[in-house]
Amino acid sequence: MENHGIVIPTKDKLFNLDPLLRRTPGNILTWIILTVGLIITIIRFTQGIGSVTNLDDNQPWGLWIGFDLLCGVCLAAGGYFTTVACYVMGMKHFHSAVRPAVTTAFLGYGFVVVALLYDLGHPLRLPYMFFFPGTTSVLFEVGLCVATYVTVLFIEFSVAPMEWLAQKFPWLLKWRKLVIRCTILLTIFGVTLSTLHQSSLGSLYLIAPEKLHPLWYSPFMPMFFFVSSMAAGASMVIFEGMFAHKGVHQYMDATHLREADGVVLSFSRAASFILFAYFMLKLIDMLVQANIPYLFTGYGAWWLVEMLFFVLMPALLYAKGARDGNISLCRFASANTVLGIVLNRFNVSMIAFNYNLPSAERYFPSIWEICISIFVVTMIVTVYRFIVYHMPVLYEHPDFKDAH
Repeated sequence: MENHGIVIPTKDKLFNLDPLLRRTPGNILTWIILTVGLIITIIRFTQGIGSVTNLDDNQPWGLWIGFDLLCGVCLAAGGYFTTVACYVMGMKHFHSAVRPAVTTAFLGYGFVVVALLYDLGHPLRLPYMFFFPGTTSVLFEVGLCVATYVTVLFIEFSVAPMEWLAQKFPWLLKWRKLVIRCTILLTIFGVTLSTLHQSSLGSLYLIAPEKLHPLWYSPFMPMFFFVSSMAAGASMVIFEGMFAHKGVHQYMDATHLREADGVVLSFSRAASFILFAYFMLKLIDMLVQANIPYLFTGYGAWWLVEMLFFVLMPALLYAKGARDGNISLCRFASANTVLGIVLNRFNVSMIAFNYNLPSAERYFPSIWEICISIFVVTMIVTVYRFIVYHMPVLYEHPDFKDAH
């Protein structure tokens, strides 16, 4: 069945795997990365974590935590940011952006859990936190909130696969109706959980004031992590939409295309305010903690690069782009912000961590750690493509006009 040129799966043909199996340069590169990643995965889980990483007692958390976990959770914040704007604040013109944002968030959080299995010395003990809870531990709170929020995202996301499979399995319609009725409740629950664990990720580093450089260490790190996650959420909606328009444009219906520019401009305004607020908070914190002398060191220059080029500059670009209606500028600012979020999490978890150790003792990720991170990102993109090719994420299913 077709709708505005979109091939919609039917009862007789549920799967459309041709775009994934076609021999294009992108698909061939994807197959190579997945094959190499699978081989390294087998080595990791048969030979142990030490066989593929450069982690040690000085740096027990490396790239897999700094990138896959800290960046993954932060950049998946578009889910709660968009659903709150649409369902809680009543901005219904963002409706077409909700499903792509929830899908991206669900995949982001889901693969954060997958990536975490690589980092754990005993990955099979991941569920132990539910049976032996350390209720005074910040890490327990992060784990519990992430596990609960993944469940919430799965329920929110499940409407799309239900609509895809409803013709084959009509009983799924009852589940869909139940989820639709609980949308507001799920949204509030989701943003509450996000507030908790986004900030708690910053709290994890409060225990190491001697290891983390003073320009990045602050008693207000939980607040900084949460505020930056809001900027990341708004930016990821724009950033993901930019690539979706180039790669899967043919799966977008007229409504999505008509509302896309409005979403970009509105989220750019929000991101501009958030980034300006974040910049001022970081600046005030630096002044209050009397860290000005550190600005005249190498780490001080690096801190200024982060703050000026990856916080203040995208804030100004967002403001100008939103004021002038310049979509391209707003998209560039979103890429700038996403890169800045990654840089900040790298600084906190690796670059400015153990700053007082000699360079020979400092951590640098192994090539295998980098390959696994690329492998995880490739899996996210591949699963996202499968979802878009089969489920009504970027278009409105003709049988469910009330849901998208």
